[in-house]
Amino acid sequence: MYRFVTGLIKIALASLLAGSLMAFIGISTDSMLALFGMTAEEFWSGVQAAGAWASPRILLGAVIVLPVWLLTYLLMPRRDG
Repeated sequence: MYRFVTGLIKIALASLLAGSLMAFIGISTDSMLALFGMTAEEFWSGVQAAGAWASPRILLGAVIVLPVWLLTYLLMPRRDG
């Protein structure tokens, strides 16, 4: 758990540094989206469409994956140490 949290903190700091550098250079989110020919509304519409497509498939897969993971977790021998 400690490695996960420190990894998240490192990602957040790297993102902050990269965002600060891009803002210093004059690159904004609007200019990045314009580079791809999109507006913020189109971007969020695409994110919502992707979420609407992915969420039922994730839930359907979880119906199989989670019980299999739980069984293997419960049936594995304990680690001493």
